[in-house]
Amino acid sequence: MAHRILIADDEPNIVVSLEFVLGREGFVVAAARDGDEALRQVAAFKPDVLLLDIMMPKKSGYEVCEALRADPALAGLVVVMLTAKGRDAEVARGLAIGADAYITKPFSNKELVARIKSLLEQRS
Repeated sequence: MAHRILIADDEPNIVVSLEFVLGREGFVVAAARDGDEALRQVAAFKPDVLLLDIMMPKKSGYEVCEALRADPALAGLVVVMLTAKGRDAEVARGLAIGADAYITKPFSNKELVARIKSLLEQRS
């Protein structure tokens, strides 16, 4: 069965690009444009991986990650922060609140896919 990936990002160009790349790799992909929608989509779509931008409307990626990590039923969800915020303090905060990985924009699609596959293998 194909793994499911939710992209939570308010930049349409990034979403379209990731949908194409991840779909080509065989993943089932959905998208959310803001933090509130990301939380709703996690409940409805039940992704295996969440690609989470930090700077989004309504709720930040940090707030979304904290909310998800507070729910024991979602312990198996892989959270990858995918953001332009790359200072050491921001990376440390993202990992401290429960992100499994932190990747800064711009990023290599090939490296992103490899990282996702590696994280999924670690969970199985």
